[in-house]
Amino acid sequence: MCPDVAGRGESGWLGSALEYNFPQFLTDMNTLLARLDVREVDWVGTSMGGLLGMLLAAQPNTPIRRLVMNDVGAFLPMPALQHISRNLEAPRSFKSLAAVEAHLRKTRREWGEISDAQWKELAIHGSRRVESGYAIHFDPAIARMVGPMPLAPGLFFWDAWQRVTCPVLLLRGAESDVFPRMVAESMLLRHPEVGLEEIPGCGHAPSLMNEAQAALVRGFLGAPVHWRDEDKLVAAARAVV
Repeated sequence: MCPDVAGRGESGWLGSALEYNFPQFLTDMNTLLARLDVREVDWVGTSMGGLLGMLLAAQPNTPIRRLVMNDVGAFLPMPALQHISRNLEAPRSFKSLAAVEAHLRKTRREWGEISDAQWKELAIHGSRRVESGYAIHFDPAIARMVGPMPLAPGLFFWDAWQRVTCPVLLLRGAESDVFPRMVAESMLLRHPEVGLEEIPGCGHAPSLMNEAQAALVRGFLGAPVHWRDEDKLVAAARAVV
């Protein structure tokens, strides 16, 4: 299952920028899980998707069995929010899919290894037809959700992280300023079943669109339930490669 969060993709747009918030998204995801009527799920989330997975896993009687958080942590410093906000900025329209692809290649250049064919697919599925050509496939109001917050150092999610008990794999782009290594190391200290894998050549966020990165996720989801030794996790993932 790969849901389009409200305001993105095929999901509807909300009434105002203020309605795009974590309580709303969390309610939507809980509703989705209830409709699926499953006892357990593995959650793989990139950026905001990773935060939503963490918030779900922190709930009592959560169905989250294992959690992968891709380049996001329990604290997002203000520069991280500004970084994400800049990447969400886009012209109102593009004349062609090639122009959309050029925009994505520029704003998502930190995603790491992505083939030409994959960039074309991203342009197709990441855009929608409008009268003047094409537009990015999300409500522009979403960008205000991560806009600058006066006098705030960033967003804190440590309380939720303390309540997560399932095994967690933290993926971090080695050059990411959204998920600083200091935050990742602090998360490792506060959780008994968490592993960290840094992906070279990436910032925010690793695309998970090549075999090596996908293998890390498969290795974690297929590993024995009780693990703590990070070397064993990495070895299992590399064995899949």
